[in-house]
Amino acid sequence: MPTVAASDSSFVAFTQAGQVTPQQAAPFIGDWTLALQGPNGPGTFAVSLKVEKEKVVGEVSSDQLPKLPVTSISMADKNLVLGYSFTWEGNPVEAVITLTPGTEGKTAAQIDFAGGAYVMTGTATKKEKAP
Repeated sequence: MPTVAASDSSFVAFTQAGQVTPQQAAPFIGDWTLALQGPNGPGTFAVSLKVEKEKVVGEVSSDQLPKLPVTSISMADKNLVLGYSFTWEGNPVEAVITLTPGTEGKTAAQIDFAGGAYVMTGTATKKEKAP
C-alpha cells in the first residue's frame, strides 16, 4: 500500500471505519454513475452495490478499466467508503471512493487514487430501477 500523509482525511476515514452492514448501506444499494472531474479532465465511473448472503459487495468500472471488485466497504459518519485496486501501466494503484449524501437527494462522490496522488470529485447519480 502506498505511503499516505496523515492529512489525507479520506484515506484515514477509510482505514479507521468499520465493515458496513446491509442495513447501513441500504441507501447506497444499486447502480450508480459517478461524473467526476480531475486535474486531467472529466471521467465517468460505474459503481454497482448489492447484498449477497447478508454481505455488501460491489464493483467499479470505467471506460479505461474493466469491472473490478470492491475489496472493502465501510461507513465513515454518513459516508460510504469503497476501496479497490487496479494495475495502471504496470503499477498497482489503491483507490478509495467516497459517496456522501447531500441535500435534495444529491450525492457527492470522490475517488482518491494512490493516497492522494490524484483526486477526482463530482456527483453520483443512482440509476432508477426498471419497472
